[in-house]
Amino acid sequence: MKLTLGFSPCPNDTFIFDAMVNGKIDTKGIQFEYVLEDVETLNKWAFEEKLDITKLSYNTFLHTVDKYALLRSGSALGKGVGPLVIAKQPIPLTELAGLRIAIPGVHTTANLLLSLAHPEARDKHTYVFNQVEDAVLNGEVDAGLIIHENRFTYAARGLHKIIDLGDWWEETVKAAIPLGGIVARRSFDADLSATIDGIIKDSVEYSWKHYPQLSGFVTAHAQEMEERIMRQHIDLYVNEYTTDLGETGVKAIETLFNKAKETGIIACLPQNIFR
Repeated sequence: MKLTLGFSPCPNDTFIFDAMVNGKIDTKGIQFEYVLEDVETLNKWAFEEKLDITKLSYNTFLHTVDKYALLRSGSALGKGVGPLVIAKQPIPLTELAGLRIAIPGVHTTANLLLSLAHPEARDKHTYVFNQVEDAVLNGEVDAGLIIHENRFTYAARGLHKIIDLGDWWEETVKAAIPLGGIVARRSFDADLSATIDGIIKDSVEYSWKHYPQLSGFVTAHAQEMEERIMRQHIDLYVNEYTTDLGETGVKAIETLFNKAKETGIIACLPQNIFR
């Protein structure tokens, strides 16, 4: 059986999927034809149901839960992992409404958190996530919403944090931050979904078994990133929730759905985010 799979070239994703797409573990007769794209491209494709299995932002999952079912392995959740709003100079939060803000995609969870925390910040301009810092430094925008490894690089480039939206979420709702998840077509039967889930879990465990060594698959796609930054990225975004969401992870995702319902982002809650 061949299944299409989409994930990003970021170290956390390549770390997760390396073993299963490169023949390092038993994939139970399933061949994964994978594509690597930035998360906003994957989000757009999820609306189109382009792939069988895909990484997506939990913001996108709010609107595609009728098409895809969440898997229990592969997610990026946690504490201290949230997106940041940064600028060239310290800016009071009271001035956020008047700023031109670069965002890493309309459908990202980062943009959702910004909208929930500061709905008055509406002058948004979309960039690929790794271009946001440059847009700020070049004066194309006044501030930027950063995700992924930019969390580790902005200060060294002379940029200043305006707000940590992860801190805002944790303090406001008292739950972990659901950033991205792995979903499979809702049309798949329960056995197939469970098999895929198990393969992802085995793939994660294989990578941890060989860590802190970084495979060529991880380093090749991280391109110009230093190995130190790659490991920081993996250590932050690949955690206990990645192997299995567990009760705490599921609660965090349900909290996000409830918050989206309360604020009118979605009209109703799904019967089951899984199967």
